[in-house]
Amino acid sequence: MSLATVLYSPFLPVAYPRCDWSELSTAVAPASIHAVTSRRDVSEFIELPKRIHQNNAQWVAPLDMQVREFLDPKKHPFYRHGTAQAFLAKRDGQTIGRIVVSDDPTYNQVHGTNLGCFGMFESIDDIRTARALIDRASAWLRARGRTQVMGPIDYSTNYPCGLLVDGFDTPPAVMMNHQPRYYERLFKRNGLEKAKDMYAWWFSRDNNMDAAWSQRVTKLAERYHVKVRPMNFHDFEAEIARCKQIYHQSLEQNWGFVKMSDAEFDHLAHDLKRLAVPELVQLAEVDGKPVGVSITLPNINEAIQPLGGRLMNGGLPIGLVRLACRMRKIRTGRLAVLGVVPGYRKRGVAESLIQQTMRTGMDKFNYQGAELSWTLEDNTLVNRMIERVGGKRYKTYRIFSKNLIL
Repeated sequence: MSLATVLYSPFLPVAYPRCDWSELSTAVAPASIHAVTSRRDVSEFIELPKRIHQNNAQWVAPLDMQVREFLDPKKHPFYRHGTAQAFLAKRDGQTIGRIVVSDDPTYNQVHGTNLGCFGMFESIDDIRTARALIDRASAWLRARGRTQVMGPIDYSTNYPCGLLVDGFDTPPAVMMNHQPRYYERLFKRNGLEKAKDMYAWWFSRDNNMDAAWSQRVTKLAERYHVKVRPMNFHDFEAEIARCKQIYHQSLEQNWGFVKMSDAEFDHLAHDLKRLAVPELVQLAEVDGKPVGVSITLPNINEAIQPLGGRLMNGGLPIGLVRLACRMRKIRTGRLAVLGVVPGYRKRGVAESLIQQTMRTGMDKFNYQGAELSWTLEDNTLVNRMIERVGGKRYKTYRIFSKNLIL
């Protein structure tokens, strides 16, 4: 992340007084919903969760500049094929909720569905505020002819998605959600029902794969000629093309998956080159053919948690300097992508990727643990494999859905 990138944003944070949410939640006046259209709206959108979660020691504020870029149609590649709108809920001039609703025609074409998604949901503990936000998102989708809403999903399942329903006692890993317990109640009370659960797994030095299983992985790799190597960042474009092919082939049959557009994958590749550690991006090959990929990211949430989302303070890059210092002290990671192309599963490819990733992370970078996330609840083959190689399920995220036909 360059200093020039950080200094680009024209938006400045808005100072808000501390708010008594319990007083607001019992107010008589209903919440009014406003489309996010101005710079000030964007700032209010960004600042709201910092107040919602101000007493939650586990929550991590994302960097303000990254949220702005994610919402900006001129910057985020999703808007080249899809559309979205952010809304704020207000009462007596105070922002008390937010939501983003999105429509991806590509997803509906691939899956034969007629739905849209909502994401980036935040609200005070008030049924009426949540209802006003969900109703406004639903109306936006109905106006486009959609008959179902699903979420929380930020544009697609390639981005942060899922409501945390179990595992509140630990902080989120990079690019994962963390919400208050009461959000599930707000969703259910407003007619949203479970569509799918997703699991996050934890690997640590204490529960890493035992010697017997490690030997079995080695034997499987030898039998099927599986070779694992780190990504060659000096041949970045060609390596990214290999990763893209594996990623799409390995996940295209998964529930809720939609392929990234070329622009989206290029955007991801840019972030990967900036953030990833080359030794922790692994490619698996069989007789020279790329058949599997794993991408493990340093858990930068460790570094950004004390920053409150801000890299600039009083016009000075104080947060950026603190971030640079803390990045060297990261001791956990997140295995964010683990894909094996059809026809090469049950051959030790995934196991070999996990084995090499854990060894590299813990031996070379002194990682004390790593999250693997996420997997679908009904992907029994993958979930059992993760358990066998030492993963412990420690968080559950839930996708909800609701029919919009009146």
